[in-house]
Amino acid sequence: MKNRILAVDDDRDILKVLKANLELHGYEVDTADTWAKAQELISANPPDLVLLDVMLPDGDGMDICRNLRKELAQIPIIMLTAKDKVSDKVIGLESGADDYVLKPFETLELLARIKACLRRANPLITKEDVTVGNIKVDYKKRLVTVSGRKIDLTPKEYELLCFFINHRGEALSRDTIRKAVWRGSQIYSWSRVIDVHIQHLRQKIEKDPSNPKYILTVSGAGYMFKE
Repeated sequence: MKNRILAVDDDRDILKVLKANLELHGYEVDTADTWAKAQELISANPPDLVLLDVMLPDGDGMDICRNLRKELAQIPIIMLTAKDKVSDKVIGLESGADDYVLKPFETLELLARIKACLRRANPLITKEDVTVGNIKVDYKKRLVTVSGRKIDLTPKEYELLCFFINHRGEALSRDTIRKAVWRGSQIYSWSRVIDVHIQHLRQKIEKDPSNPKYILTVSGAGYMFKE
């Protein structure tokens, strides 16, 4: 089955080019030049990945990304924008985006980012499920529960949790985490991006995020997931 991509951009010429190039490489592509049209397409047929422009006529891409994360937590999102400030990239990722591509972009680069995001959306561990304390991850269903309660994680948070669980008991540097979870992405201020995602993950799985039981900070080293 082909992966379905939804491209959202107010520039119809860009949408035409995206649709032609992505379909040429085996993807099914829906396009929308407003967020309202995109919502209709998502409701009718949820995509496997969203390409989202930061500036749309009926909404701010960052806010849309945050809201989309609440509705479709597991779908990868790649932000498309002409902005090139490091702060904009960090804000985009903190809004829930999985990657950030600057316009104008090379088709081959975008295809590589799309493939990487779709690949990372798959479970990192081949077992059907694993339980650590009161946390259970069902890899087949991509379902995370804490004390029996379903927890909605973004694709990046899910991959981060899987990586931690697969390496529990190990002191992991930020660079090790970056290479494993954000492989292929080019962005500065990595420690900030990683720290923010870990903070969000703690808020979702820890009983007391300020005094975590599972994701511990290791002074001078990084982080450790403790059973």
